[in-house]
Amino acid sequence: MTSTWSAPGRVNLIGEHVDYNDGLVLPFALPLVTTARVSRRDDGRVRVSSAGVGSRQFSVATEPGDVGGWAAYVAGVVWALRRRGVDMPGLDIEVSSEVPLGAGLSSSAALTCAVASAIDDELGGRLGRVELASVARDSENTYVGAPTGVMDQLAAMLCEADRALLLDCRDLSTRSIPFDPAAAELTLLLIDTQVRHSLVDSAYGDRRADCQAAAEKLGVTSLREVTARQVVALADERLRRRAHHVVTEIARVQDVAAILDAGRPGDIGAYLSASHGSLRDEFEVSCAELDVTVEAALAGGALGARMVGGGFGGCVIALCRDCDVAAVRSRVEAAYNANRWQIPSVWAPRPSRGAYRAG
Repeated sequence: MTSTWSAPGRVNLIGEHVDYNDGLVLPFALPLVTTARVSRRDDGRVRVSSAGVGSRQFSVATEPGDVGGWAAYVAGVVWALRRRGVDMPGLDIEVSSEVPLGAGLSSSAALTCAVASAIDDELGGRLGRVELASVARDSENTYVGAPTGVMDQLAAMLCEADRALLLDCRDLSTRSIPFDPAAAELTLLLIDTQVRHSLVDSAYGDRRADCQAAAEKLGVTSLREVTARQVVALADERLRRRAHHVVTEIARVQDVAAILDAGRPGDIGAYLSASHGSLRDEFEVSCAELDVTVEAALAGGALGARMVGGGFGGCVIALCRDCDVAAVRSRVEAAYNANRWQIPSVWAPRPSRGAYRAG
């Protein structure tokens, strides 16, 4: 028997850098997926392969530190499943992916969720979607050692077509929110700057530490528990700016969810732009390429635009009226030509479904 599952990348419509602060986020799934094909073997070994990057083998009894590189994410899933009592006979795992690496679209969550879903299905389908998201997160956080919040994996498992997922990262409650730009004669452009600055890894840890320090100084366990008025009391200017972003970004998520519930997707543009300004000025995770892209999109007629993902490169989303798409694209390309940058890739993804059986 063979089990094949696909899991999507994701875009966070709004709610950046708040998932690890017990905040609210509003991601939707991309039509781009990672696919894992899993079959059993009887020797207690796992062989993982992917076209173009070769194959690796390791024991089903793998522990953190045993496997490096991209295969560590797969090994981490095996490890996390075994910790939950899943008996591993040995596995052949073939992986393919359409999700761009390092673009802030959660390629690693797509990988771990596809692998976890396919292995679970092949071995009897014992675990639910939320638990499989937890398996995927354990792989990244503990086995690989990559700090993430809870958003990426839950989005990959729980999103629905033409909807966004309102996720409360404090209690992991979720609610499906209507988000179908095409029905309102709107287009959400995804603009990949194709820039990958190395600062992103170290900066993520620094920002997370800043948020924790701010929470401690305010006497709370997370910044979800404070108001903008309380943030003003922070004496440290850097911590005050970090905390202010978190508090105001959570409020923006609440506002955007309410607007989408009311069937007015064209009214969320100002919130996207405000989010970018906060990420640029208060959280300081933007870069020249992201800022130029946002400014050019707005100059071309976009209703709102912002960076997505961890920052320091990656992608921008821009909400446009259908009639303005060509002008927005032209303005962005002109800005890149003026800076002698490689022209970005631009496409219009439709909100899609979470992990699914593909064969």
